[in-house]
Amino acid sequence: MVTLILGGARSGKSAFAEQQASRGGHEVVYIATAELKDAEMQERVRHHRERRPGSWRTTEEPLHLARTLAAEAREKRCLIVDCLTLWLTNVILADQFDGDDGGVIRPGVTLEDERARLLGVLPSLPGTILLVSNEVGQGLVPANPLGRFFVDESGRLNQAIARVSDRVYWMVAGCPMLAKGV
Repeated sequence: MVTLILGGARSGKSAFAEQQASRGGHEVVYIATAELKDAEMQERVRHHRERRPGSWRTTEEPLHLARTLAAEAREKRCLIVDCLTLWLTNVILADQFDGDDGGVIRPGVTLEDERARLLGVLPSLPGTILLVSNEVGQGLVPANPLGRFFVDESGRLNQAIARVSDRVYWMVAGCPMLAKGV
């Protein structure tokens, strides 16, 4: 069962995914996609870690999400991916940029390949998969090409994930609204 949980920043997506995982009665593996590059991100991650039960195992995977999902998925296991938006950012940057000098930082990582792998593996995974993602396309159009590229790719990814998901929830102010499935 694949569930996509979409919403804006601070809409309650992660907390809802964690509630769903807790209710299932299965072993939970939390797949974190964040890279801890600054103090603010470290604080966000600390807050998320404190909220999770100690019995949950955490795996950090900023790039090769499909491989990690395939390795971790099992019957009677719930995987939470938090979040697809950070994963997409990591893959775009690995594929295209290295900060100041613009060089490729992780040869062999391409957005097209990683997205295809993810979309290819999701329908065949056993157990419960909860995917958290930000809806970034409802704000202003970014002023720079990279920002516009990210918004476009995020929208494309969310649509593709929604197509292969059994359920899709839209989070508004902590309230889940079922957009697809039962």
